[in-house]
This record gives sequence, structure tokens and C-alpha cells, in this order.
Amino acid sequence: MQGTHVPLSRKKPSAGRYALILRGPYAILDVADRMAGGRMGLTVLPITGVVLAGGAGRRMGGVDKGFVLWSGEPLVVHALRRVSTLPQVLISANRSLARYRALGHEVVVDDAAPFGGPLMGLRAAFLRASYPWVMSIPVDSPSLPLDISARLWASRVAEGIVVARSPRGVEPLVFLAARSLFSRLEAYCQTEGRRAQEWFIGAPQSWLDLTPAEAFNCNTPDDVG
Repeated sequence: MQGTHVPLSRKKPSAGRYALILRGPYAILDVADRMAGGRMGLTVLPITGVVLAGGAGRRMGGVDKGFVLWSGEPLVVHALRRVSTLPQVLISANRSLARYRALGHEVVVDDAAPFGGPLMGLRAAFLRASYPWVMSIPVDSPSLPLDISARLWASRVAEGIVVARSPRGVEPLVFLAARSLFSRLEAYCQTEGRRAQEWFIGAPQSWLDLTPAEAFNCNTPDDVG
């Protein structure tokens, strides 16, 4: 399926310090569209973007990592920039729900026990996805390429999954998957499987290579110091 050509959204951004930043590409294009009398449009990839922010943050002292500052901004702001051009964005979270909702996107919560692991967050997000492809990024990877969605899209495989990897190994929470793979995820979760790099084994797959800097994770206070 190719990208869809649609008119620019006229939805008013939510109030808040980061509203314009998070909708940067759309805000800039919207100004140009108005200047052109509404004749412009935007090619939107048929992808639901998911920001995984539901972790317990144990190595970070138990704080909500989404609101930990990195380079002067919350980690969730860096993550949302990577999905800002997608037509649907979901934030998977288990706390600070009002703060996440204030960023202007739908928040999904695990229907299992709190902090049940990233696959529980992915499961909840797949159930809410409106588009045939689902892209996942973790909230604690602020150096992912800004065009990560386009890179993953270019490497997609029919009814399969593109998974990121770096010299340190597989980055299983950075992926683009066909929404039809939900049945595989659900079956794996039903067996109490929780390993993020295992649920897609056997599905058609390709890789997206990242550099160590691009795959950087903020896991401890030292990483954001």
C-alpha cells in the first residue's frame, strides 16, 4: 500500500508548551497551505505510530522516564518528534496519564497488571491502531533519526516486520509491523511470553541498521546527566 494523499488537518493543536514543537512539520506545512489558498496536500504514510512510555523506570530510580529531561526537553517530546508526521499517534503509558494526554495524542493503558512489560503496551496499541502498519519506538531513545518512519517504510516487507538493529544487537522495540501480525503477538502473549525480540519470530522480516549513536538509550541517571 502506498502513502495516501490527504488534505492537511485543520485540527487545532492542544494547548501546552510543546504543542507546536510536536506538530512542527504539520504546523510549517499548514502555514504554507494557507498561503496557497488551501491547494496543498501532504502524502501521509498509512502508519499508526506508538511511543512506548509504560515502563517502571527502575534503573532511573522509579521515575516516569517520559518526563525525564534530555538536552533540555522531556524524553517524550523527543520521541513524539519521530512520529509527528504520521496520521495516528498513540502513547502507551501506565501513569502520568493526564500529562501525556495534554500532549495532544491518545493514550493507551495496558489491560494487564501495571508495568507488565512492553509487549503489553504494544498489545493495547495494536488494538487501537487505525492503519494497516504499526510503528513502535521506545520513549527512552531520543537520538533515533528524525526520518525513522520513512526509513522503516522503505524497508518494509509485505505482511511482515522491519526491526532495527545496531552493533550492540537487535533493537526490538524499534520496528514497523503489519497490523495483521497482531494475531502473532496475541498468541505469544497468551503463552505468557514477554521477550520483545521473540514475538515476531517466523514472520517475514527485514532489518534497519542504526549506528550506536542513533540507538542510544537513556536507562540510568548517568545517561541524562
